[in-house]
Amino acid sequence: MKTNVERKTAILAVSFGTSHNDTREVTIDAIEEALKNACPNASLYRAWTSKMIIKKVNARDNVHIMTVSEAMKQMKQDGITNVLVQPTHVINGIENDLMKEDALAYKDSFDSISFGAPLLTSEEDTNKVIEILADEFSWLNKKQALVFMGHGTTHFSNSIYAALDYAFKDKGHPNIFLATVEAYPSIDSLKRLVDAYKPEEIVLAPFMIVAGDHAKNDMAGDDPDSWYNKFKAAGYKVTPILKGLGEYRGIQELFVEHLKTIEK
Repeated sequence: MKTNVERKTAILAVSFGTSHNDTREVTIDAIEEALKNACPNASLYRAWTSKMIIKKVNARDNVHIMTVSEAMKQMKQDGITNVLVQPTHVINGIENDLMKEDALAYKDSFDSISFGAPLLTSEEDTNKVIEILADEFSWLNKKQALVFMGHGTTHFSNSIYAALDYAFKDKGHPNIFLATVEAYPSIDSLKRLVDAYKPEEIVLAPFMIVAGDHAKNDMAGDDPDSWYNKFKAAGYKVTPILKGLGEYRGIQELFVEHLKTIEK
């Protein structure tokens, strides 16, 4: 324990990352700004967990986005003694587990390393996210169905997506649905539930921090297998909204709440 030096605190904001600068600026950047404003005396560092995206963006944009390991090394070099790691991940999935492993490999280099929670960690988080999104889409009428596209994972935490779909309806929003692009509930399961509701219009929106490849292609793209075209082929009017969760002020504030929970 360092007792004879000044304690220096830093926030390490960890995101999966995106190669789409347009959505990054209004999602990841906005969340990081909110975190920094909430803890003005702490330095802010950025790390991404997708090495493929890091490699692509660093080469294309001539920047250097760090991995978690690189960020930990940089903070040690900069004399940081206390690290507040705040992920912008949606769930406690594979990326979050690997992030913790990478950070804790440097536990002997710092006085403390604390981890803030991903977006959906507690029942309270679930209720707040439902409230935030129901408010953002308060203009919906009962003839419209709002369909969110989550990412999905092989991690056991994937069950949160089906639970959240149920919770939307339990909280009085029978026309809000949630499925995933890579796991369960799938678009096929989702479509059966939406068909049973019998809406006149489908509003599509990503349930992901950024509106990147999945949102632009798998959700709203021109491919016949995109969610947009699957619903169109079924005879629905379809309106895609390319707005990542990170754009919503309420979501940014929820990440800030998670950070403040671990701030010493």
